[in-house]
Amino acid sequence: MSGMKPQTNTELIVIGGSAGSLQVIIEMIKNLGNTIPAPIVLVMHRKAQSGDILRTLLQQFTRIPVIEVEDKTEVAGNTIYIVPADYHLLFENMQWMSLDSSEKMNYSRPSIDVTFRSAAEIYGENLIGILLSGANADGVEGLSYIKKNNGQVWIQDPETAEVEFMPKHAIEEIEYDLIITPAGLADYIKQL
Repeated sequence: MSGMKPQTNTELIVIGGSAGSLQVIIEMIKNLGNTIPAPIVLVMHRKAQSGDILRTLLQQFTRIPVIEVEDKTEVAGNTIYIVPADYHLLFENMQWMSLDSSEKMNYSRPSIDVTFRSAAEIYGENLIGILLSGANADGVEGLSYIKKNNGQVWIQDPETAEVEFMPKHAIEEIEYDLIITPAGLADYIKQL
């Protein structure tokens, strides 16, 4: 597998996770410091009526603004965005995100694949897609699309995942740039 290639200008980091990914995200956020090199979008599978709890929880660990996306949210630097429960997130262009309530993909809404694919079409080689712990195949097809569009693909080391199915499946199926551990994720992002 290829190593880290010289980094083009990363304009967006999109992270997908399901069962077992919340701890990894909390660890990452705690260790990011006060600024990030590009906006981060979190696509996490969660219950439809989970409300604002996730945003409130994550904001406790960082000074970086954590925002739950609404329809027509503008993409701004140094911000962590959370896709709301029960919506797919799409990128209209490099400036605007929109929400979509079309049918579930891989039994999921938000679907990681839907957001990864939309981001890949807009950001191309300036995108990093990261797949974390989870129990279904969501995200693998999206990662392969990111790769096709010359973006970078990072996958959590299945041995460090609470639920290894998602990252293990991704590693078996697609070419990736980096295998990350929960402890190392923030450091890699800060090095961009």
